[in-house]
Amino acid sequence: METIPDLRACGGADAYLRGCASRTVLDVLANKWTCLILGALVPGRMRFGELKRRLDGISQKSLTKALRELERDGLLHRSVYPTIPPRVEYRLTDLGRSAAALVWAIRGWAEEHLDEIVVARNAYDVSSTREVQPVE
Repeated sequence: METIPDLRACGGADAYLRGCASRTVLDVLANKWTCLILGALVPGRMRFGELKRRLDGISQKSLTKALRELERDGLLHRSVYPTIPPRVEYRLTDLGRSAAALVWAIRGWAEEHLDEIVVARNAYDVSSTREVQPVE
């Protein structure tokens, strides 16, 4: 079996290595709310309240935290308009649109295969409650 080389020596990142900074990016993209925020913003700009209504179940605190993280990472742009009260809109950057395409595909896969996953989960749950039988 061939050993996978350490890609850092070639000037690249290697997320399989514990110290690789690309893992922080994976942490952001693997977050449920990040995936849903990116997908919600694909059609265009949205205000905070619109996002909160679209993302059923997200708390204001979680949404605020996720939006700040996405802005910090350059995946979305926050526009503040000098009105009373201030109007704030969020939109994807080019980098954000690129990431959104990935999570959009994952979301689509999850929705498409939901029935199969539920069947597999139920079968596993039934089999895991049985006593373990020794192999003969």
